[in-house]
Amino acid sequence: MSEKRTTIQKDFHRENGKWLSTLEIWAKCVNPNLHFIYLLRKAQEHKKKSILGIFWRFILRHHQIKYGFQIYPETQIGEGLYLGHWGSLVINPNTQIGKNCNIAQGVTIGQQNRGKNTGIPTIGNEVWIGANAVIVGGITVGNNVLIAPNSYVNFDIPSDSVVVGNPGKIYPKEDATEGYINNKI
Repeated sequence: MSEKRTTIQKDFHRENGKWLSTLEIWAKCVNPNLHFIYLLRKAQEHKKKSILGIFWRFILRHHQIKYGFQIYPETQIGEGLYLGHWGSLVINPNTQIGKNCNIAQGVTIGQQNRGKNTGIPTIGNEVWIGANAVIVGGITVGNNVLIAPNSYVNFDIPSDSVVVGNPGKIYPKEDATEGYINNKI
């Protein structure tokens, strides 16, 4: 099918593998995760100081507080974002996240202000981040990486890996996210 899909359609496709119309997307917005993604993408579509940009950012801010998602329109997030559960999610606005990524509740992706890894993470495509994982610093997370729940990551992770523990330990695995990241776009 050569039909052009919007970023919102691609994000919502991750939830159940179906391509949805605008009306069907609105109906799915009863789900807090999908509702927040919809508002985030609308805020990202418009320039910050335009009337629509101000409107969508205002609405997004209300829902950041309501749902506990601290994700800002400035954050570069690829298509196919999937938020598994709502609540207590913090992502630095300068973070870059690839496409087809899953992020669970309680995750922090943040800046490190000192030491050898000062900076903000860059996360590749098809990365699954488990509940309460912490990813900090000027590090790079490769493609096809699974970060287990409660892991602490402040080091580079090569593609095709699983990270477990605090401090995190890397285990190479070619099919690291198989069965974890569904309905890829």
